[in-house]
Amino acid sequence: MVEHLLAIDDVKDDLEQILKWAIEFKRLWKQGDEVAMNFLPLDTMTIGSIYEKPSTRTRVSFEVGIDRLGGNALTLLKNDIQLGKSETIGDTSQVLSRFLGGMTYRCYGHEDVTELAKHATVPVLNALSYKHHPCQAAADLMTIMEHFDNRENLVVTWVGDGNNVLHDLMLACTMLGIDFRYAVPEGYEPDEDVVERSTAYAAEHKSELMRTVDPKKATDGAHVVYTDVFISMGEEHMEDKMKSFEGYQVNEEMVSNMDDGWRFMHCLPAHRGDEVTDWVMDHEQSIVFDQAENRMWAQMSLLCYFISPDAWSAMGEFMGLV
Repeated sequence: MVEHLLAIDDVKDDLEQILKWAIEFKRLWKQGDEVAMNFLPLDTMTIGSIYEKPSTRTRVSFEVGIDRLGGNALTLLKNDIQLGKSETIGDTSQVLSRFLGGMTYRCYGHEDVTELAKHATVPVLNALSYKHHPCQAAADLMTIMEHFDNRENLVVTWVGDGNNVLHDLMLACTMLGIDFRYAVPEGYEPDEDVVERSTAYAAEHKSELMRTVDPKKATDGAHVVYTDVFISMGEEHMEDKMKSFEGYQVNEEMVSNMDDGWRFMHCLPAHRGDEVTDWVMDHEQSIVFDQAENRMWAQMSLLCYFISPDAWSAMGEFMGLV
């Protein structure tokens, strides 16, 4: 079993089972199933969550999810510890490993979460880096699976920036055999190594991967359209960037080009009026708040998978997934 989650394809062999586990556990827990409600595989464990960047969904979903699994959530903000300042990331990682059952890390540089994992003796989950956002992708695909029973000929389209969310969404879709299109302006393409990995997964799982600069072409007949803010956290000084995204707003005209059962997705927070209109955000076919909730359920499955794999397997057997 893989020791750390740095990108979503670190779990390429078990991703579908991880998501099915999350969907079924969520269903049982909400029904008040006694086994699910008393499933506490992280009992006596403390899970440390390190935040260089502020967060709403990531912090709350991890804290509540860890608590529901019986663990203690220890949130460490950037000014709470000496990570990367007066102490190296490697040294901090080795120290924290002596106290914690696992770590999550929301950071800027992907090399930092890689360094933390390199020196850790407990599982490390990437809660966001500039290059990858695997926990978001897990929630996204969980949500898609909940809304689309049949993934055959399913088309998911990304419209926007070639960022970390796109990276792991593209990897996850191609790993699960879902056709994926992405419309990205010139100069804002996703990283080539991620495209190469996704291309290989698409060939292996017989899905289509298409890149274009034309959002209308990308959304033609698609079932899901997904976007994110055009100016990310830390890019607020890049006002000129917005000019490159003219015509990329997800609005009523764009979704009219899609399948009648279209769904809209966004990782939040949304800048209403920029990348998406209120009409689309608030439409009954928008599933953005399902995504937000599913961050917790998908992460609970991932936490168990990495930190308590025997318990994860046992619960999977109880739910009839193994």
